Amino acid sequence: MDLAAVRTFLAVADCGRFQDAAAELSLTQQAVSKRVAALERSLDARLFTRTSRGALLTIDGQAFLPHARELIRAADRAAASVRPGRRALRVDVIGRRLAPADLLRDFHRTRPDLDLDVVTLFDADAAVDAVRAGTIDASFRAVARRPPDDVAAERVHDEPIQLVTGPGHALAAARAIRPEALKGHRIWMPGLVPGTEWATYYDDLAAAFDLTIEVTGPDFGTEPLLDTIADSRTLATFVGERTRLVWPADHGLRRIPLRDPTPVYPHALIHRRDNPHPALAALRTHLGAPPDVPGTWTPPWA
Repeated sequence: MDLAAVRTFLAVADCGRFQDAAAELSLTQQAVSKRVAALERSLDARLFTRTSRGALLTIDGQAFLPHARELIRAADRAAASVRPGRRALRVDVIGRRLAPADLLRDFHRTRPDLDLDVVTLFDADAAVDAVRAGTIDASFRAVARRPPDDVAAERVHDEPIQLVTGPGHALAAARAIRPEALKGHRIWMPGLVPGTEWATYYDDLAAAFDLTIEVTGPDFGTEPLLDTIADSRTLATFVGERTRLVWPADHGLRRIPLRDPTPVYPHALIHRRDNPHPALAALRTHLGAPPDVPGTWTPPWA
C-alpha cells in the first residue's frame, strides 16, 4: 500500500478539507485529490464524500481510519528504530498564529541549541494518539477529557480571551467588557468544529454567560472572517490574546479585553510520561505552570 497516499488520506480526515490538507502537506489540492483517488481505487472503496462544509468520511472511510493510523504508526516506528536519539523534539502547536506557537518560539529563543520540529494536528484526540504512538513528543492543547494513564497533561498557559469588533459595532469604543454584557450580541465563530476541544471550551463559555455563539456559514479562514467583522455593525468574534492577527489599517478592527471575570483558555502540554527526550524536559522546565491570577474563568474540566 502506498504510504504517501495513506498519509494524505489521514491529512484530509484530520483537516476536514482537501484544501487544508494540501497546505498541511505542502502539496497542490490536485495532488491531494489524485492520491486519495488512487488509494480509493486500490481499496475499491469510496473514502470521502465532498460537501459544502468539506470532506466527510464515508462509512468505509470511518472503518479504514483506525487501520490507516496504525499503519502509519507502524511505519513511523520502523523508521524511528534505525535513528534512535537523533530526531528533533516534535511538538504540535495547533496553529502557527496561535499562542502555543508563540510559546514555542519563546522557548526556541532561549534554547537555540535544541532542534525543534513543529507540526499542526487537527484536535486533542489526534494529538493524544500521536503522542502515544511516539510520532510527536508533545502537544499544546486544552484537555477537555481525561487523557489515558500513560499521557500527562500539564497546564502551562492561561490565555485571556478578547472580543474583536469592527469600528461600527456598538461595543467598539469599550475599553473592556464584562462577559455577561455580551448577552444578546452575535458572536460569530464559523471555525468551531463540534467535538473538538476548542468547540467544547466556547460551548461552555457560552453556557456560563448565556451568550450566543453562531457557527453558521462556511469557514473560509481568518482573513475573510475579519473582513466580515470589519464591515459589520452587529457581528463580533472571540480570539486569544496572543493570537497573531494582521489586517489592513482601514479595517479599524478593535481587540477588547474581557473583564470581571476574564475568560482564559487553558493551554496544557501533553506528552507521554515515559518520553526520555532531553529537549522535552527542557521545554517543561521553561514553561512551568501558569500563575494563579484572581478574577479569571475557566470551564470546570480545566
